[in-house]
This record gives sequence, C-alpha cells and structure tokens, in this order.
Amino acid sequence: MALALAGTGAASARNAKEAKDAPTETATAADELPQGQEVSDTVIELAGWVVASKDNQGYPFAIMDKAAAQVLVFGGDGKLRGAAPALFGSAIGDHSAPGVAKLALSAIPGHDRTTPAGRFIGAYGPSEDAGRVLWVDYDSAVSMHPLPPGTPKEKRSERLASATPDDNRVTHGCINVSPGFYEQIVHPTFEKGGVFYVLPDKDSIEETFPEFAQSRASAKDVDEKDARHARK
Repeated sequence: MALALAGTGAASARNAKEAKDAPTETATAADELPQGQEVSDTVIELAGWVVASKDNQGYPFAIMDKAAAQVLVFGGDGKLRGAAPALFGSAIGDHSAPGVAKLALSAIPGHDRTTPAGRFIGAYGPSEDAGRVLWVDYDSAVSMHPLPPGTPKEKRSERLASATPDDNRVTHGCINVSPGFYEQIVHPTFEKGGVFYVLPDKDSIEETFPEFAQSRASAKDVDEKDARHARK
C-alpha cells in the first residue's frame, strides 16, 4: 500500500483508507500500516477539519487513533507525511491520573497507564531520564518515541509488527513507533513542535473535540437538508 501526497487533510488521509498504489511519478508518504488496514472515517474527517479550520495554525500535526493503534503525521500544509502502527498505554481511558507524571514508570499502577485523549501542543524538550524527547503532553509526561530497547518480556517489537491493533496496548502511557518511522518522519516533522490529536477510548468525540464535532454536525444538517430538497 502506498500513500500519495497528492492532496491535503482529508484527501491525504482518504488515500490511506482506500489503500491505492500511487503512480510511480507521485511522491509517496512513508507507509508502515499493515496491508489492508483501513483508516477510520473519523480520522479522515478530523484531518480535513484541521486543515480547513486552520486549527493547527500552520504547524505540523498528528492524529493518533488508539482503537486502531495508528499514527498519521501531516505537515503544516496538511499533506500526509506518513502513517504507521503504534503502541499506546496499556490501560483503557482518556485521562491521566493526578500526579502520575511524578511517578517512576515502575510505580505507575496498571489502571493509570493511560494515553490521554484530546488536542495537545507538543514539542521537543528535556526529560529527567531519557534526554531530549518529543513531548505530546508534558503535564502528564506523555511523549512519542521509538521502541525502547530492553523490553523483551513485553514483546513490543512483536506487538508493533502484528497485523491487528488488538495487542498494541502495552506502554505506560507514551506512544511508541518503529525507529525507522520515528527517524524518517516524526523527528524531522516535529523538530519545531506541532499539534497532536489523540482520539478517545471511552469519551465521546463531542467531549474530546467539541469544535470539530459541532462542525461535523452542521455539515450533516446541510447534507440532510440538501437531500430533502433533492427529493421534492
């Protein structure tokens, strides 16, 4: 599957969903998604809304779908730069527990190992034990980084390489991607920061992204109105 960079926002994301091979003369985005794995309509619509509304304010952005265990990275111009599977927090939930950012990883209770949902403005910055990292949400100590070494018991490499998202919930809350995808796409794209949209596990889209949900509802009302007029 190849992801064409022939469109922006929703068009680029829809290329991922349709899984069509790009023409040889067309630049392609880095694609690590399993063969045949689709991108959800919600991700496609959210990407289109981000670009149309300029919610990213010209910065690069990423949309992270926890349910599908996917990360899609877009440039500031809205063009898709890459899509890849990812590992997320082992606990299902959309909020970080109070004080979790101050705990050592081993001290975080299993039920608090969540990847929070929402819109975050992130950037590279220092960490206490991992050097300079890409913070997605600094307040809850959630970063995006390549697969860490020394995790054979958790089988993170195997989980990331599997064809389904069913086994991709294993981290303490951070987002893990392959080293190649991180170095080729994530690091250069977000060197000067960006915006991160993390879809919820349990919360509604209306709670997580109210402006996007309102825009989508308005568009649906218009479509329904047009359909009624067409039937007259």
